[in-house]
Amino acid sequence: MSEDDLDRLVRVFYGKAREDAVIGPIFNSHVSDWEHHFALVRDFWSRAMLGTSRYKGAPFAPHLGMNLRPEHFDRWVALFRDTAQAVLKPVAARAAIRRVEHMSAAFQAGLFPLDFSKQDPAS
Repeated sequence: MSEDDLDRLVRVFYGKAREDAVIGPIFNSHVSDWEHHFALVRDFWSRAMLGTSRYKGAPFAPHLGMNLRPEHFDRWVALFRDTAQAVLKPVAARAAIRRVEHMSAAFQAGLFPLDFSKQDPAS
């Protein structure tokens, strides 16, 4: 996987995501400078997949307060999976998909903590 592959992945994915009925409105209402967003996300993926040190942020914090729901993550992963399989070589696509699935689970665990007070006491 190369930096050019990551750039193509980010641009194709967000092209689809911005038009998507489920997650498009969220992206379009929270991102005003798409070129800046592309660069930030590309740097994130460069760190995640290539081990570079360009990305210095914390990806979870910017997603707080966006009123995200589990179905948003389901759609995000599905679009990402389709995009990765279309634009990356199979080995790179599988690695990127594993990473995004892990990120989705981690973000959801942070955003939607289990509320044990609502569980049936018999369980």
